[in-house]
Amino acid sequence: MFVGLGTLINISTIIGGAAIGVLVGTRMLARTRILITEVLGLVTILGAVSALAPMWSDRYINSIPKGWTLLAILGSLLIGGAIGSALSLESRLEGLGETLRVKFGAHKESTFIEGFVSAALLFAIGPLAILGSISDGMSTGIDQLLLKSSLDFFAAMAFAASLGWGVAAAAIPVAIYQGIWTVIGLGLGSILEGYQVDAMTITGGVMLVCIGLRLLKIKDIAVGNLLPALFIAPIFVLVLNNFL
Repeated sequence: MFVGLGTLINISTIIGGAAIGVLVGTRMLARTRILITEVLGLVTILGAVSALAPMWSDRYINSIPKGWTLLAILGSLLIGGAIGSALSLESRLEGLGETLRVKFGAHKESTFIEGFVSAALLFAIGPLAILGSISDGMSTGIDQLLLKSSLDFFAAMAFAASLGWGVAAAAIPVAIYQGIWTVIGLGLGSILEGYQVDAMTITGGVMLVCIGLRLLKIKDIAVGNLLPALFIAPIFVLVLNNFL
């Protein structure tokens, strides 16, 4: 077994699931594809509920000063959002989606970019992408990425059935993102305490809610600009744990 195998398997399952979804989706009525997208939005929000659960865990509450459990997440999102907005991450992600749409030959009116952006954020957000990649880099196992691969396979299949090949293209930024964390794991080893993982999970849960709202056409939130918050959250709570 070699370093990076977990991410390679993960990318393969995303592309494979998307391919099956596209083949099935072409045989669906438009109203059925819309319904599937709405169901995905609801399920994404349901997944967010699970991700938000550590907010009330003893490990998280006892690791930071009283009254800061929610403020830590708010601060992480605000700082991360400011950084993401300054870097125009959402626009860059959509621009990458447009470039890939042209290369894939998808129509401009198609759901390619929506599928690419939504899937890329969904597959990248969450502790499994980071912790699994770090574990892979440390050569301590790929169990977490195998679990993530299973989840991503079915999510890619469902997304691609209504949103098309853009979901498969999302494998590209996911490969880069997880590859970076694999390299970090290779060089630095385990770098996160349990409460830091909780903070990152909760922050990711808020972003999943945003993705769900986007899929349900309720509110189009620039989730891409919030991505730096995933890196800010564990640092923010580390400072609170050590200095307050």
